[in-house]
Amino acid sequence: MPMHNMRISGSKTATHFGGETFLIGGITMAAILLLVGTGANWLSGFWGIVDYIGQSRGATASTLILNIALILFGWRRFSELSQRAENSSRGEAEARQMAMTDPLTGFYNRTAFQALGKQALVDWRSSGLTPAALMIDIDAFKSVNDLFGHDQGDKVIRITAERILSCIPANAIPARVGGDEFIILLPIGAETHPIDDYGQILASVLSYAIDIGPSSISTSSSVGGALCAPVDGAGDDLDTLLRHADNAMYQAKRTGRCRFVRFCSNMDAALQQRDVIERELRIALERDDIYPVYEAMIDLATEQTLGYEMLARWNSAALGQIAPVDFIPVAEETGMIARLSEQLMRRSFAEARDWPEGLSLAVNISPLQLRDPWFAQKLLKLLAETGFPAQRLIIEITESAIVDNIALVRTIFESLRNQGIRIALDDFGTGYNSVANLRSLPFDTIKLDREFVTSMDNDAGRTAITEAVLKLGQAMGLPVVAEGIESDLTATMLANFDCAVGQGHYFSKELSNEDVLAAHQPRAERRRSA
Repeated sequence: MPMHNMRISGSKTATHFGGETFLIGGITMAAILLLVGTGANWLSGFWGIVDYIGQSRGATASTLILNIALILFGWRRFSELSQRAENSSRGEAEARQMAMTDPLTGFYNRTAFQALGKQALVDWRSSGLTPAALMIDIDAFKSVNDLFGHDQGDKVIRITAERILSCIPANAIPARVGGDEFIILLPIGAETHPIDDYGQILASVLSYAIDIGPSSISTSSSVGGALCAPVDGAGDDLDTLLRHADNAMYQAKRTGRCRFVRFCSNMDAALQQRDVIERELRIALERDDIYPVYEAMIDLATEQTLGYEMLARWNSAALGQIAPVDFIPVAEETGMIARLSEQLMRRSFAEARDWPEGLSLAVNISPLQLRDPWFAQKLLKLLAETGFPAQRLIIEITESAIVDNIALVRTIFESLRNQGIRIALDDFGTGYNSVANLRSLPFDTIKLDREFVTSMDNDAGRTAITEAVLKLGQAMGLPVVAEGIESDLTATMLANFDCAVGQGHYFSKELSNEDVLAAHQPRAERRRSA
């Protein structure tokens, strides 16, 4: 793995070993010099030395023996101390390395990355290079741990790190700064790839499935990139660079995940607005301020109302009316979606309980909720508490909720359908695997994506697609619901194509619960109340 140059300073222990080694070495050297001086008189003949030693004659032979013993002892002690000093230095270096790196991936940790990154920015700028950062976050990683266990989650982290390493240059500085979050700092020059190339390659490589024994996990990552703008002085602007890359990464998540987004100047304002929405959303959930409204589902053949789809609305005291497209993604990103959905379903179930028995209620379910193995039990418990019949409930899910873990989704579907709950595939036609999903899962209804319906009046191609989907539904025995009907012409065309159910402003505006109850009062009762 590429590692930035770093210095590892010595310790007091190493200094102690060095001093003792120096002392022993000095004693040994003195003994050798003494041996040379003392032995000068008898080196003329080896046998004479042996004779002196054997007869233990004279001070010269005794001194010779003592010097030899000192040399042997000194050399042995010197070797031992040298080995201990080397082991100590190696151990300290390993301990220092462990303190600077993530043990699971070998990447730098956050503390080491901050120190190395600041120096790298200075060095790269002085060499005429532009510092850049890539922020990488594994999409929906929590569900991997929840479904497959932390051992398999660790394997996903390790393989992700290996794939990252295969895509970045040798002088890059990689770090793991969170459970499933990575930062790459790298220099961009005239002879290197642009930051966009690195980001797009990473987003592509990190979307490959990961084998975990007999099965595989479909993973993806959102990647944000930013370049370091020139600054005065030393050029230490690491925090700003990382914030920009982080903003870009969150933008990648908000726009569909599994992609690369490069930072642009208006992202700061968008992120500030998102933070305001998050803060106000938490307050709204505490107050139960987000409320349901209802859009009618009409039988196109008889023009009778079959039921209503529940839609979330929020009129914030601080921000005014906020569209679902703005606050639902924030709820999903922050983990508030389950609580928000429960509040809305509890309220709408209690209201719809008093509707005429023939009316159904459709509710949208977030993909994140279907990653919860206990979702079916929680929904059934909510139905029991509110007294709303399961047979009148339709849950609508998009294809993105299916591809994450089709086995778990199938189990949830079976539990719900066993209680009489119907399941609709929402936004049909926008996914990459629509027909395969229809064949593999027990859906009761197809909901055609509104972008096909709203353009039928003036787009022959969209009209042909709509007709093809309707024929597919008929062939599979699945009624098709067309959303977004806004004109008489569109409604007539869909009826001629044998579309079963329609929704849209053409039939009615969004209704409150009071509006729904009033619309279904008997005529005589309506006249009396009028």
